[in-house]
Amino acid sequence: MGFFDHLQTGATAAIKSQPPIIRQEVTKTNTTRQRSNPQQPVARSARLAPPRGPLRPSLGSGRSTSLSSSSSTPQKPTTARRKKSTPLPALLKSSDDDSSGDDPDRRPLKKCKSSSVRQVRNPNRRLRAEPKSSGGANNTSSLVHAADIAASGALSRYVALSDNLPKDLTLQYPSKSLPERYELVRPKDKDDFDPIAEIVEVAQVVPRYYLKEKHADVFLDESSSIYRRIKRALSQDSGKDLHAAVAEYNAAIKKHVDQGTFAEKLNSIHVLPLPLVEQILTQIYARTVSPRVDSLRKYENGTDNVYGELLPRFVSKIFVETGLTSDKIFVDLGSGVGNVVLQAALEIGCESWGCEVMENACELATLQEREFQARCQLWGLSTGVVHLERGDFLTNTLIAQILQRADVVLVNNQAFTPELNDRLTNLFLDLKDGCQIVSLKSFVPHDHKITSRNINSPVNLLEVEMKTYFSNCVSWTNAPGTYFLARKDSRKLKAFMKGRK
Repeated sequence: MGFFDHLQTGATAAIKSQPPIIRQEVTKTNTTRQRSNPQQPVARSARLAPPRGPLRPSLGSGRSTSLSSSSSTPQKPTTARRKKSTPLPALLKSSDDDSSGDDPDRRPLKKCKSSSVRQVRNPNRRLRAEPKSSGGANNTSSLVHAADIAASGALSRYVALSDNLPKDLTLQYPSKSLPERYELVRPKDKDDFDPIAEIVEVAQVVPRYYLKEKHADVFLDESSSIYRRIKRALSQDSGKDLHAAVAEYNAAIKKHVDQGTFAEKLNSIHVLPLPLVEQILTQIYARTVSPRVDSLRKYENGTDNVYGELLPRFVSKIFVETGLTSDKIFVDLGSGVGNVVLQAALEIGCESWGCEVMENACELATLQEREFQARCQLWGLSTGVVHLERGDFLTNTLIAQILQRADVVLVNNQAFTPELNDRLTNLFLDLKDGCQIVSLKSFVPHDHKITSRNINSPVNLLEVEMKTYFSNCVSWTNAPGTYFLARKDSRKLKAFMKGRK
């Protein structure tokens, strides 16, 4: 999940790593041929799906993901769906979006294809952020406003709209926080951050997920809703109508805040809908990583320092399969800019840890975490506690302590060298029984059996299952592929030891 140091020396594990076992597998499935180039390098913007052509961000689990030096010659990368890669809003949109095809502000979305999206049953999760004791507005002083993004590149990357439209607007969110400032400009490149598209999206997302149906109709009714009036005003270049529609929207949102309607809805549910999770993470990424995405282009092919991403829907699927809930601990080893760490804290509400060694990714992770805290207040949401550690996860003492309590550990080891994977298995010795490890490559050799010759191997403590992900779930290829879910279980080794006596 991030960038990693070159293979370090001086592991402190108690059991010596076994020599790497090289095996060949022939799997007769339809996906084998497609996955001939599963770890195509893509310098990905921390934790969001890396680029396919020029660098493209999109949310997911950031991990070193490139061909190692022992790999075969890289094949031609999968053709990107979009003309160019840059920021990211459209890439993280929900596949549940049902907006009409004639909407110029809605673009095709990057989806992790699956028949349905299940989410974790999380009955103890509290979604609503506790109100401030003073009763005043939430502190979002560190928030990066949409207007700040546009202003930073207004002349070079953005163009003003019609003179009939206002130059800027403010938009109220479902909390007591002050509204967000937007500058009404269009990006020259359609892949750049689009503040107008975001206004339209937020105006739809808030009533859809924060209100009961009887209250949402005034916002979303097909014929006469506030949402439709905002879109119509934009399409007709009517500044008067746009101001009126947004003012009506803001007033209605404030009314529901004051009446406690949003609080009532959030108190009644325990799962944060994935499209809302994606919307918030997209906003955070666009304001912090996208403007600095060039710093993530620097990676070293053939080492553990190459970056790739697991996309949000794939990550959410992992949460479901591991049964991650708000009372558990999640750890991402090689966390890049922190995308998956933030997703776990937001979607699940659990204590969420990440560790990254590459300095440029760490700097962006810090920016993301700061924006994450402020933006979740803006949305009125409670989250799990986030911890982002800098350094080598093999030697970080705090990570070593947390791993002893961890319930789910994620390692995007797609491009790791065999040596690093071996050293990781030593790290797993201190995991508690029942802890689950998700990886792109298995830590357990195929058809592994405990014998007297390998009795000291750490992999004897792991029970592993191979699983399949769908197309467009990782940043380095459009093709489907496999991943592995291991569980630490010492019973089999204990039984073998007992049988020897």
